[in-house]
Amino acid sequence: MSGEDHDSNGQGVAVTGANGHLGRRLLARMPRARALVRSAAAAETIAREQPGTATDIVDYANATSMQRALAGCDCVVHLVGILKETATNRYVDAHEAACEALAAAAKANRIRRIVYLSILGSDAAASNACLASKGRAEAILHGSGVSTVVLQVPMVLGESDYASRALASRARARAAVLLRGASREQPIYAGDVIAAILAALDPQVASATLHLAGPESLSRSELTARAGNLLGKAPRIVSLPLGLALGIVGVVERLSANPPVTRAMLEVLDHDDDIDPTPACTTLGIALTPLDTTLSLVLEGART
Repeated sequence: MSGEDHDSNGQGVAVTGANGHLGRRLLARMPRARALVRSAAAAETIAREQPGTATDIVDYANATSMQRALAGCDCVVHLVGILKETATNRYVDAHEAACEALAAAAKANRIRRIVYLSILGSDAAASNACLASKGRAEAILHGSGVSTVVLQVPMVLGESDYASRALASRARARAAVLLRGASREQPIYAGDVIAAILAALDPQVASATLHLAGPESLSRSELTARAGNLLGKAPRIVSLPLGLALGIVGVVERLSANPPVTRAMLEVLDHDDDIDPTPACTTLGIALTPLDTTLSLVLEGART
């Protein structure tokens, strides 16, 4: 089955985390793909937005559940992951345990290719708990014996997604309060991530970990100002030191069982993204959307 076949219909492809922004976007390109989700509510979202899509409710960390869901498939796009860890949703369960179950199910079903969406900077040796967990998950899939392409990506910007709405909100504000405004961002358009996933399904692409990002790396302050300019705004940038933000969040973590933000989250968001995406783009045969075009697309609905 070629990458072009997958692009046209998705026959034989299972998508985990299919109810997320990227998952729904991928299903729109592959109407015959199988959507794997965790809840009835997520399945209803798929049924409403992608009528006719085959959908299974599964336990991602249960190999038996995954094996049943993958019956008849030959490829899996694994989009499951978390940025914020809670007492009931730990990194080890969302990342490592899910990839252990996927690896076992994939081998049992003779899956020929897994495409795993990870985070730029993920490494089992990372000091950050989230990035280290994602790095261990990548290693589990690469060591499974199933051909795996890992796509490490930074901030993804797509129409109507959370990251784009948050960027638009900061860009429209009189004063935009940022975590370490000098932090390097290299946002990538959601459509480019979908193109990369589809290309990675092609068996001619060798197993690898590919580092993919947008065409420009710029500071968080510069990105906010650039978005503001496109919206006809000129926000005053207020940059908070990382140490201060981590200290405040640390206090909140001690006082709340489920804080809105965690130190591990902040550290991932503060990660400096500044890579050359050319090797990944060459391997996958894709072209990146220019940053200004991306911002115009994702901020269009936020214009005032």
